[in-house]
Amino acid sequence: MKEISQNTIESVDINGFQDDLLRWFEAEQRDLPWRKDKDPYKVWVSEIMLQQTRVDTVIPYFHRFIEQFPTIKDLSEADEEKVLKAWEGLGYYSRARNLQAAVREVHEKYGGRVPDTPKEISSLKGVGPYTAGAILSIAYGIPEPAVDGNVMRVLSRILSIWDDIAKPSSRKIFESSVRKLISHENPSYFNQALMELGALICTPTSPSCLLCPVREHCTAFYEGTQHELPVKTKTKKQRNVQLAAAVLIDDHERILIHKRPGKGLLANLWEFPMAEINIAYVSDKDQMKDVFSTQFGAKVEIQEMTGQIEHVFSHLTWNINVYKGKIIKLEKEKSDLKLVSLEEIKEFPFPVSHQKIWKQYLDSRG
Repeated sequence: MKEISQNTIESVDINGFQDDLLRWFEAEQRDLPWRKDKDPYKVWVSEIMLQQTRVDTVIPYFHRFIEQFPTIKDLSEADEEKVLKAWEGLGYYSRARNLQAAVREVHEKYGGRVPDTPKEISSLKGVGPYTAGAILSIAYGIPEPAVDGNVMRVLSRILSIWDDIAKPSSRKIFESSVRKLISHENPSYFNQALMELGALICTPTSPSCLLCPVREHCTAFYEGTQHELPVKTKTKKQRNVQLAAAVLIDDHERILIHKRPGKGLLANLWEFPMAEINIAYVSDKDQMKDVFSTQFGAKVEIQEMTGQIEHVFSHLTWNINVYKGKIIKLEKEKSDLKLVSLEEIKEFPFPVSHQKIWKQYLDSRG
């Protein structure tokens, strides 16, 4: 197993590497809304949104979010359901809940100013080493490493680092490398440039080495190992879960929706009644009737199937059979169980899978 050695990083022309990288970034950087100013709050929001999510997807969400919650005070005082609604469709909803909790702490403890020291900023909920480094370097110009998957891929090739990037312990190697390479004159651009290089040029499967501004500094390019790096072990196989969901309507054309628990997967989001199905036993419809009666106190009639939906999470896959149905009797509404009109349903935050269920239902009505 190859490892980074002191000689490898010492053999890099650090000033030349910085100059080539920064010159390229100044000329080629994308026009992204969070780059308009160095507002730590906007940088923070953008970095949280960009975790596990593509830039093109994030841009419209970022605009809407900042329009709705333009300051730390606005977000700290907002109703959680409004925040989740603004986040609806981005996935990984714990990011939004953690962001709001951390913003509230900044509002109360730091007078609304995002902390500018590694210790203080890292103590905020949901702010890991990467996010802390990104905010400190981009917004405050502090030379802290911001190491994400893009940066690890770029540096594993430039410095020929053969440590498995899937292992948490490898991060320290890359952080140490960034500390030696980072521009102290412009740490903001340096970290953004490394991220940009990974996003545009030094991509996972087909790196554009001939367009790369720092290929003269790249060990993998000279050794022809760019397609072997980074080393990353495969994650374990996903679990498949078979589910059945129903859009249930009462005599007043109201739809039954249910709020998920406050902890766990998709916490506090709303959904249509759904049951895990054991395909070895009775039909979907019979199992749904039993579950909805026990869980929601609802006597229902399950009608035709409107379609199927597959939704992939990082650790499991939902396979959902979707049905229409009627509510014959509902014992009572509760804080987590509501009957809502076609107009009212637009105000509730739903996960992507259940947005698709709703679209299928509307399409089936013609």
